[in-house]
Amino acid sequence: MSSALTDLLHHPIVQAPMAGGVSVPQLAAAVSDAGGLGFLAAGYKTADGMYQEIKQLRGLTGSPFGVNLFMPQPEYADPAAVEVYANQLAGEAAWYETELGDPDSGRDDGYDVKLAVLLDNPVPAVSFHFGVPTPDALESLRRAGTFTLVTATTAEEALAVQDAGADAVIVQGVEAGGHQGTHRDIQENDGSGIGLLSLVAQIRETVDIPIVAAGGLMRGSQIAAVLAAGASAAQLGTAFLATPESGAHALHKQALTNPLFVRTELTRAFSGRPARGLVNRFMREHGPYAPAAYPEIHHLTSPLRKAAAKAGDAQGMALWAGQGHRMARELPAGQLVEVLAAEIEAATTALSTGGAER
Repeated sequence: MSSALTDLLHHPIVQAPMAGGVSVPQLAAAVSDAGGLGFLAAGYKTADGMYQEIKQLRGLTGSPFGVNLFMPQPEYADPAAVEVYANQLAGEAAWYETELGDPDSGRDDGYDVKLAVLLDNPVPAVSFHFGVPTPDALESLRRAGTFTLVTATTAEEALAVQDAGADAVIVQGVEAGGHQGTHRDIQENDGSGIGLLSLVAQIRETVDIPIVAAGGLMRGSQIAAVLAAGASAAQLGTAFLATPESGAHALHKQALTNPLFVRTELTRAFSGRPARGLVNRFMREHGPYAPAAYPEIHHLTSPLRKAAAKAGDAQGMALWAGQGHRMARELPAGQLVEVLAAEIEAATTALSTGGAER
């Protein structure tokens, strides 16, 4: 690992920032205190909501942590396509006895205000999803003492991240749960994502900055594999989703290992952007027709998802999960970091001595 990254974590383990209430301060604090790097997710929160969570997290730990921001999205959605999809969801609204959300509720997620807060009240690390910040923004954060990371899903995107001046790139394989962090949402590219090991190897030969590998990682042996492929650390989301400190809905946690949910798929059904989740009724019925319209579709379906959760209906919820979801372990987050670290050491020792790690 680079010295700057080493200063942030003892173990090469980063807890992915999972928006929607999963990455709460208690989870980030437990991971950071165990020697990993915990993250808060500022996505879908107000700037003040983000700031209050940062204050709460600082009261829980003195260890380094990070905050994740969503980049503002360009206006390329077709309003007519959004209206058609809204009509298709009318039955869902009637079933859950709620109204559809307003698709025009905002495109920038309060990015500028959140960035200003993070410059006025610097945190150890900030990561970005759905695009690349300006070089000026990254340089301002660096001057404030903040380590910056930006997600990339291709070698070309990783090069753009390096050229902008980020300190590290989060390399996200197609196996990852939740939203793919593509810089441009091109519907024709759906299904063309690259697996993590191949992607890490490609990007290692493309950029010089440190790589944090993300996508389907659930065991220390997998982390050891991406480290051997050229990553400096690994980012895990689904593995921490099942922990007691996670803010995920109980039904979401249970679904990870429930035999009823046998596989994951990338879908636009809930948000209008490709995101990997457990296949359920909502995804099967609406995924094939969902348009490329983020965040319009996210705003549109938000009341439906909340109503489904309130009704205890996992078939109408967005059950984000990576491909390794069946390997989830219901361990406290700090203990999970320790177990993963021990597994990494065992796998690395086995590789160096020619043994087989099981």
